[in-house]
Amino acid sequence: MAGNVYGLDLGTYEIKVYDKKKDRIWFEKNAIAVKNKKHILAAGNKAYEMFEKAPADVQVIFPMQDGVIARFDDMQYLLGTLLGTDRQFIRGAQYVIAVPTDVTEVEKKAFYDLVFHSEAKARSVRIVERGLADALGCGMDVLEEQGLFVVNFGGNTTELSVLSGGGMVMNRLLKTGGEDYDTAIASLVRRNMDFLIGNTTAEKLRRTFGIFDDSTGSLLRVSGRDLITGVPAQTDVPISLVRAAMKEPLEECVRAIVSMIERTPPIVREAIRRKGICLTGGMADLRGLATYLQESTGLPVFLPGEPGLCAVRGLQRIISDKAYYSRLTYSMLDEDYRWLR
Repeated sequence: MAGNVYGLDLGTYEIKVYDKKKDRIWFEKNAIAVKNKKHILAAGNKAYEMFEKAPADVQVIFPMQDGVIARFDDMQYLLGTLLGTDRQFIRGAQYVIAVPTDVTEVEKKAFYDLVFHSEAKARSVRIVERGLADALGCGMDVLEEQGLFVVNFGGNTTELSVLSGGGMVMNRLLKTGGEDYDTAIASLVRRNMDFLIGNTTAEKLRRTFGIFDDSTGSLLRVSGRDLITGVPAQTDVPISLVRAAMKEPLEECVRAIVSMIERTPPIVREAIRRKGICLTGGMADLRGLATYLQESTGLPVFLPGEPGLCAVRGLQRIISDKAYYSRLTYSMLDEDYRWLR
């Protein structure tokens, strides 16, 4: 792998990059601020700072949706901005991108095209399944393990991956993520308390209260708009309401995990019962989530340090290890590319 190599993990709300030459990981918000639907004001972190704060003629756009690229041109502009001279990216470098498995071939090809035809002028682009990158980022040897179960709780999706011997046994992408939990909280606060809050405030409630401990009477004062008087105000939101709002999406995740375990081949399933479930993604460290899943599924649950960085750290291991690179990555231009055979 002559020249520099970059690993890209394109999440709904954050882009994470591994730079082999500098041996470091950096990340930026996956957002663009647009005025009057045509003039781009800012990209990345600067755009995200305007989220739910900008005037009516400024819209903050997230080009990724449901784990895939929903606004290709906006995403390409954003990537071009991030890969600009400020980051000192080397043109003609190689790229390894972590992508979901449970998406269409066209959606997966969009990841490839995004980088290959960007201002980065990539020399080559290779793909790796995000579940494999996540497992490597958790410190597991995916080539040797008989059975691994990885659950990636992201901002817009939850990805379930069953792995064995360096391959993907089963994978499912649930279109439920942190955004859905926050929307559910905001909706229940509005319905039960006649009080309007934004998703940013709902996220604060989610992260403050968590989902599983002995607290029952806690309150958190938040700012919003009283729907009866129509004026800005503050109110105390109880922990019970926040957890009631998160109950349905959490139960959906548990049902999906149990269903996948039941459909897993016996040898792989037995290995998973010994190793347990590895939680990754930006929402994985939500207080009480690991305990809730352990009690709901009956399987041990492992939470690595900084779970939101597992995929990009897995890319770091792949780029640094020739065995992983050759076994786990592939190019969509290869003659033996599996979906074109």
